[in-house]
Amino acid sequence: MARIEQQLEKLGVELPEVAKPAGVYVPAVRSGDYVYTSGQLPFVNGELTVTGKLGGGVSIEDGYEAAKLAAVNGLAAVKAVIGDLDEVEQIVKLTGFVNSAADFADHPKVINGASEFLGEVFGARGEHARSAVGVAALPMDTPVEVEMIVKVRPPEAKPGL
Repeated sequence: MARIEQQLEKLGVELPEVAKPAGVYVPAVRSGDYVYTSGQLPFVNGELTVTGKLGGGVSIEDGYEAAKLAAVNGLAAVKAVIGDLDEVEQIVKLTGFVNSAADFADHPKVINGASEFLGEVFGARGEHARSAVGVAALPMDTPVEVEMIVKVRPPEAKPGL
């Protein structure tokens, strides 16, 4: 078993099947040595784990867990593109969107759920630049949406090309 898969197992995390897009896009795309994920939601078995706004009924703790689940789904999308998460060199950037009430100001605490999870999985390779942005609404009334930019090992050069 690959090292990152072992770490996920140790954390009690099983990567799900990649969620089907709700529009005209793909869950992740590779461009050179980078994989860009589309926004990932906190789905478990095709269902959102929680809905609503932070500061309007959804607790910081529930938002934190939702951000972690969105990051799990992001890793599933990355794996679908590269095949093996051991190929990840660095989580470069994480953008977290928080569905929040107008007076909610703890967006970083919510998105820490994704950031801390990626650190647990990848160690120093999980350290990343980040934005945590409050928004008025998100699809399906999800409390969070997370997207990532991930640097991966370059594909091996093929002889004769």
